[in-house]
Amino acid sequence: MKQYGKVAVMFGGASAEREVSLMSGQAVLDALRRQGVDAHAFDPAEKPLSALQDEGFDRVFIALHGRGGEDGTVQGALELMKLPYTGSGVMASSIGMDKWRTKLVWQAVGIPTPEYEVLTADSDFAEVEARLGLPLMVKPAHEGSSIGIVKVSEPGQLAAAWHDAASLDRLVIAERFIAGREYTAPVLDDQALPLIRIAAPEGNYDYQHKYFTDDTQYFCPCGLPENLEAQMRDTVLRAFKVLGAEGWGRIDIMLDDAGRFYLLEINTSPGMTSHSLVPMAARVAGIEFDALCLRILDGAHVG
Repeated sequence: MKQYGKVAVMFGGASAEREVSLMSGQAVLDALRRQGVDAHAFDPAEKPLSALQDEGFDRVFIALHGRGGEDGTVQGALELMKLPYTGSGVMASSIGMDKWRTKLVWQAVGIPTPEYEVLTADSDFAEVEARLGLPLMVKPAHEGSSIGIVKVSEPGQLAAAWHDAASLDRLVIAERFIAGREYTAPVLDDQALPLIRIAAPEGNYDYQHKYFTDDTQYFCPCGLPENLEAQMRDTVLRAFKVLGAEGWGRIDIMLDDAGRFYLLEINTSPGMTSHSLVPMAARVAGIEFDALCLRILDGAHVG
């Protein structure tokens, strides 16, 4: 087996997604240890990053989610320490954590993504409701795992939804609601894995339904015609690469009732829990969880 040296599995952290990160990291830690890797838990909320050098780690598996772990900050610190780490680099992590700037890049190269508006205290909320149409989605631009996302269905509700989202993030967007079916497309080593169709109760794939209930159904293979799935996977890979993403990740997609698809956002450090989607698609592609963790670790790099 390849020699990885002493590996830190970095999970926990201080973001709003700490609870999910703890589950992801423990699953990865257990998998690496089963494969004989000298892997150790490392929670940056409990000790300084400098301890990585003090304790003699050779590489880092990043299983952090959200701000402070998925946004380029930890990646930059690890580069300064010249410690190889998994996943995307500083730039792609930073852009990918920002839903607005991700959309700007995708729009610039013609990748379909729903219409949106950046909201501020000075926004004409009635005009935004009229232009984007109702319902629409209000999203904190720098949160993941559906944290803070609100569906606005009635006229006059947008201002209150913005106010709630703005309590979580300085940047908030309103996005045109795409009625249809939800899919996700994991990426591993420059390959788009099989798509997963997500069927959440009442179409509400929120934080609770993502991680803590068994009510959500997942279909992989997803049941789409082969040519349409191939087109979506090709677009996902292009969207992944144009952001500069590396190693692994996941892009969420909506397919409307007319057969048009729209990319919503990218996750550059996706979940690795029992409910997570990258392991599910990898399994369908013939890659079991322990092997998946090793594949991701193999891609550790500096910058």
